[in-house]
Parts: sequence; structure tokens; C-alpha cells
Amino acid sequence: MKTDIHIQSLKAKKILQENGYTCVLIKDKQEFYSRERGVKPLLNFLDSNKDFSGFFASDKVVGKAASMLYILLKVKEIFAEVISKPALEILQKNGIAVFYDKLVERIENRTKDGFCPMEEAVLNCNSPKESYFLIKEKLIFLQNKG
Repeated sequence: MKTDIHIQSLKAKKILQENGYTCVLIKDKQEFYSRERGVKPLLNFLDSNKDFSGFFASDKVVGKAASMLYILLKVKEIFAEVISKPALEILQKNGIAVFYDKLVERIENRTKDGFCPMEEAVLNCNSPKESYFLIKEKLIFLQNKG
């Protein structure tokens, strides 16, 4: 883990933790927040067609699926309260600075009896664009199932 965290990442972390958000993206005076769980905020940011290049992100939980979406968003730096090893590896390979509080093997599902379905959906995928579609497919499957 690097120790030279950018002031914008510290600001994003503070906003995340003080306001109960799950995800924060900031750059200069632009700020975007979400309280939605999982990868939904990132999908919403991507689908908004706004340019998030160079933004600083703060997130509660970053698994491999979220990391693929952050790559597509072209963020500059991420602070994660919890990050999985596959997520950390793929972000670093893509030149995104990463800071975190806790590193885990993989992200658990919400009932803590298995792994996150989004992380499993992209487990063997190393293409951010392909991951986007795999994540969307998995969300549709889970919505129709439940």
C-alpha cells in the first residue's frame, strides 16, 4: 500500500465516512455520491455518460467487479475501506493508485455464506469492457431470481 495518498482522496474518504455514503467520486469542485449498495453506483456513473477521468474515489467495498468498473470510469486514485486481492492487483496493473484499510482474499456476499456474486461473475475475466456486460447480466439474473 502506498503512503502518499492525495488530498482529494482524503477528502473523498472523509465525505464517505462522515455521511454514510457507499461511494464518493470527487475532482476539483465536482462531487458525486451514492448510498446504493454493491456495484450499482458505479454502473449509474458509467451509464450517465459523464467524464470521470482523473477523479478520486472512495468506496466501502471494492471487489474485482467494482475495480473493473473503476477502470472504465478512468479514476486516478481509490481509497477502499475493504478491498479484495484480485481488485487490488487489477487496479495496480491499470495504473490506478490504491489505498485501503483492509485487504481480503475475496469479497463475501451479504449473508456471509459465500462470495459476492459480482466478484464471482468476473472472476476469470480480465477485460473491463467484458466485465461490464458480465456484471449487467448477473444483476438481471439476480433480479429475475429474487
